[in-house]
Formats: sequence, C-alpha cells, structure tokens
Amino acid sequence: MKISARNVFEGTIDTLQPGAVNAEVSIALGNDRLVAVVTMESVRSLELAAGKSVLAIVKAPWVLLMSDDSGVRLSARNQLRGTVKLVEAGAVNAEVVLTLAGGTELTSIVTKEAVAELGLKPGTSAIAVIKASHVILGVPA
Repeated sequence: MKISARNVFEGTIDTLQPGAVNAEVSIALGNDRLVAVVTMESVRSLELAAGKSVLAIVKAPWVLLMSDDSGVRLSARNQLRGTVKLVEAGAVNAEVVLTLAGGTELTSIVTKEAVAELGLKPGTSAIAVIKASHVILGVPA
C-alpha cells in the first residue's frame, strides 16, 4: 500500500471500548500509545478487537505541536511528549519530526512562524497533539 499520509504506524489494539455510535480504540505502537475514535460500523467491518494488528494513519497537518512548558490543558486524547529530531523549513510551512519517548517518530506540518514562536529545533522538547477522531485505522484486506 502506498499512501500520502506521513504518519503510518503499525500497532496492536490493546483495548477497545464500544459505545452506541463510536468506539474508543487504544493502539500500542511499541512503547508508545495512540487512541482512535471510530464508528461502530468500522469496528464491525474491520473486525477490530483487542490483540488485532492495525495501521494507524495520521496526516501530518493534523498533528498540532505545543511547547513543553505551555501549561495549557486540552481535551485532545493524544498528547504525546517527545524531542524534536528535525525541522525542515519551506517557504511557508515547516516539517517537524518528533521522536516520542518510546522511539516512535511522528511528523507534523506547521507554519514557520509556529516553529519560531515555539522555539522548535533539534533537541528541544515538544508535545504532539492529535484528536482521536483524526486517527484513521486500517487492516490488511
């Protein structure tokens, strides 16, 4: 499978909490964890269950970054602490690669202005923020 999304992670479902319309799916990515919210129809059609291998897909523009010392509390389920590995500046935006505590690498696309305001450079701490509804799950056909 070829896909344009920068963040494609292989993981294993460790918990699945069904609801009336949606289910919350917790995915182990080695030592890191990502939470997705999918419809119950997706749970059925993808045959999702604890222990099943899945692909978790997150487009880089959906990954927000904040500085480690921002003091802001958010409702987003995925707040993943890491260290900036790379900042690649473009004309307007920059690609920022963050290495999470467990070793998973995550790519974000943010404005160059945000990079400057947050002081993002290799070696600095940052938190990646991803809404659980922005995590797309896939399974082999």
